[in-house]
Amino acid sequence: MLEGFRGHLDYRYSEYKRLRAAIDQHEGGLDAFSRGYEKLGFTRSAEGITYREWAPGAYSAALVGDFNNWNPNADAMARNEYGVWEIFLPNNADGSPAIPHGSRVKIRMDTPSGVKDSIPAWIKFSVQAPGEIPYNGIYYDPPEEEKYVFKHPQPKRPKSLRIYESHVGMSSPEPKINTYANFRDEVLPRIKKLGYNAVQIMAIQEHSYYASFGYHVTNFFAPSSRFGTPEDLKSLIDKAHELGLLVLMDIVHSHSSNNTLDGLNGFDGTDTHYFHGGPRGHHWMWDSRLFNYGSWEVLRFLLSNARWWLEEYKFDGFRFDGVTSMMYTHHGLQVTFTGNYGEYFGFATDVDAVVYLMLVNDLIRGLYPEAVSIGEDVSGMPTFCIPVQDGGVGFDYRLHMAVPDKWIELLKQSDEYWEMGDIVHTLTNRRWLEKCVTYCESHDQALVGDKTIAFWLMDKDMYDFMALDRPSTPRIDRGIALHKMIRLVTMGLGGEGYLNFMGNEFGHPEWIDFPRGPQSLPNGSVIPGNNNSFDKCRRRFDLGDADYLRYRGMQEFDQAMQHLEGKYEFMTSDHSYVSRKHEEDKVIIFERGDLVFVFNFHWSNSYFDYRVGCFKPGKYKIVLDSDDGLFGGFSRLDHDAEYFTADWPHDNRPCSFSVYAPSRTAVVYAPAGAEDE
Repeated sequence: MLEGFRGHLDYRYSEYKRLRAAIDQHEGGLDAFSRGYEKLGFTRSAEGITYREWAPGAYSAALVGDFNNWNPNADAMARNEYGVWEIFLPNNADGSPAIPHGSRVKIRMDTPSGVKDSIPAWIKFSVQAPGEIPYNGIYYDPPEEEKYVFKHPQPKRPKSLRIYESHVGMSSPEPKINTYANFRDEVLPRIKKLGYNAVQIMAIQEHSYYASFGYHVTNFFAPSSRFGTPEDLKSLIDKAHELGLLVLMDIVHSHSSNNTLDGLNGFDGTDTHYFHGGPRGHHWMWDSRLFNYGSWEVLRFLLSNARWWLEEYKFDGFRFDGVTSMMYTHHGLQVTFTGNYGEYFGFATDVDAVVYLMLVNDLIRGLYPEAVSIGEDVSGMPTFCIPVQDGGVGFDYRLHMAVPDKWIELLKQSDEYWEMGDIVHTLTNRRWLEKCVTYCESHDQALVGDKTIAFWLMDKDMYDFMALDRPSTPRIDRGIALHKMIRLVTMGLGGEGYLNFMGNEFGHPEWIDFPRGPQSLPNGSVIPGNNNSFDKCRRRFDLGDADYLRYRGMQEFDQAMQHLEGKYEFMTSDHSYVSRKHEEDKVIIFERGDLVFVFNFHWSNSYFDYRVGCFKPGKYKIVLDSDDGLFGGFSRLDHDAEYFTADWPHDNRPCSFSVYAPSRTAVVYAPAGAEDE
């Protein structure tokens, strides 16, 4: 299928090789090129502080801050032929640095757009003072005794990834902005107990607008100061490593905030500094700026940024946001990808961006062979997870974005109309040997105005009928049963990794509504705010823990499902076979590894003596049962029962055994002896 696009692939690979050769020739190699933070921004030597900034559009530049009383005439900068401005500040007479640690700094430039104060592009920390709107850059260079020292080694990459996606700020049950320290002490142990082996953290890079969910980045090298200091973040990551958890960062290199006060937009007074000029440099739907990946200094900035987070903070890898938007000049907007390969390898492909992705994956793999690289691509770009040296884009995993879309489509109709073949096709429709991270629902569905799976299923009944001392309703019984089945069938068939957004494991009942005031639109209309309330910007973990609520059973099931995968590693098993997709019975049966999964999606029919084909002969026992009373089920199965296979071929399998399959129940069987009770 790729043969007809050999020319495009050869061109793409030759561009990658050309850039690698140019970097080797002019910068001393990718290793040196990706250490931009050792030259640009603030660097400290025994003699003093050097500050450098690439701003070719500026006419003049000066460093201002608390250290010189914001005097623009005190510390003027000199420009070299590449548009890099520089100043050296020698130590004070007593040997102390000219700029005290923790003090505010900005660069004042005379530009084509007028005189402006900007936060240095490579700033390591920036803070919004109480009551102020703009952020201030902070000169961050703590004394040795205040620097966090990592104590624990980074864990080896697990065979299968079970990712808990989280946002530090909203991770408290209380209506407030949570901290790195509280997340470290309260949330990480919860993630470990639930059975996940990786935590993916959103909104790490500094973003002026909290409600952007962290996707409108203003300061790319600075961890968000809302949640604490850089040292606090390092402590969080070290604690995760102690618990054996990988820490993945949701990194945004697909676009940048259009904020001109705090961010990169118009930094040197021009439209084309870090970004494309004109419409190509603006994302009309996201209202943000788009990087020019063909620019040498943009490559230095972004490659160094990826390296910075791995090197300085010991992140274990990345989930790259918005990769579809990067790879095509149409950004995937108002376009339907049909699977025709001409859609991937045509004039709409932004080859500069694809080559950047090849370079950054090459860098990650070369420096940190254990690091994980996940790409968020909805288009299904071929070669996405093929190694760079083979001409691929070089990701380890693709996010299987078709799966949550399919569940939304199905949840809009009654489950009586669900087609088993359709579910199986969507879950298994991925390229051979292309690893996918699958998930049932995205974090966007938890935002106000959208619906999580639990809300699609149970709607407002969740507010009145989740207490165990009250009678349930048919909608609640259906919702809890299908919530568990959807999660297990997605994990069982959907990929080699699994992702869950925090709170969804127990069907979190409330949506996320970031604190916001009223917003005036250009047409004069006003969108009402929520009085800047944090009431809906938190996660009610207490609901999942409460033994008097039905949420507890859903949380217990998710925990059992994660631990089952941890024990059997079925997501990465070589053996996978779907033996039954029965539309009338509403039954799906498949094997992953040694396990046999039996799903009965029928709303009322339970089946006695239902024959299940299997590959491995012998004795089987139940290792997971969604109908277990512990999980809010009806306990219709005997867990002490043993199931013996017969040499009776069934559904193209060499042997089979007979089971009771209750309605709306998923059961996992394992060969006896393999299961330790």
